[in-house]
Amino acid sequence: MAPIIHLVRHAQGYHNLNEENQLIQDPLLTPLGEAQCDELCKRFGEHDKITHLVASPMRRTLYTCLRSFAPAAQSGKKVIALPDAQEVSINPCDIGSDPDTLKGEFGDRVDFSLVQPGWNDKSEGSKYFPDPTKLAARSRDVRLWLRELVKGAGEDAQVVLVTHGGILHFLTEDWDGFAPSKGTGWQNTELRSYEFEDPEGKDPNASLRETKPSWRRRRGSEIPLSRAEQVQLQQAYRERVREEHEEVLAKLANRAGTQ
Repeated sequence: MAPIIHLVRHAQGYHNLNEENQLIQDPLLTPLGEAQCDELCKRFGEHDKITHLVASPMRRTLYTCLRSFAPAAQSGKKVIALPDAQEVSINPCDIGSDPDTLKGEFGDRVDFSLVQPGWNDKSEGSKYFPDPTKLAARSRDVRLWLRELVKGAGEDAQVVLVTHGGILHFLTEDWDGFAPSKGTGWQNTELRSYEFEDPEGKDPNASLRETKPSWRRRRGSEIPLSRAEQVQLQQAYRERVREEHEEVLAKLANRAGTQ
């Protein structure tokens, strides 16, 4: 059996309730979001097979991981906080907390060794500025990192990565279902399972493909999009990223002007 990467979008956060709440920095999960985690925990049947827990260092993704995969976390597996898996935009809701704040909140349940000061800097010159080329590059870095992670765990490795709706399209290189109005085609706590396209581990892009059982569970006998259709959707997403960046800058400027 090839290593499996379970990709999960976080549960509902307060920023998902309305546009105004997107001005909250690093928001928590709502009560519904917590219930979504509990439901995913009941629904997921591979808890005893998880070898690694990984999450974006945002509070909503860390709590989603700890709660949805509680059996693995309670067995002693720490959640590895991975900065490159953070969300796309410069909205305050997508700006993470400082490392010391996170360490104080989560303690030894999370491994923050990869989270350095500046990981939440999304200014234009930073690695995490929402430029589509940079987003594609750091998504590739995540895939390469995951491939290295599973090397030492054998063919039965099963990794959970809890991340965000926007960056998931870049991670999977799959734009099916993308809705410009929502910024993603993934639902809260949606889980899809993937394997590396190249089982030999030589693909420089470390591309992933959804497993057949995962696809059938979601889409039945539907045929996946063609490469040309994927390219069209990707172009639409790139345009949406640009528009959203301009909208956020205008919103933040307006907020500053009214204070």
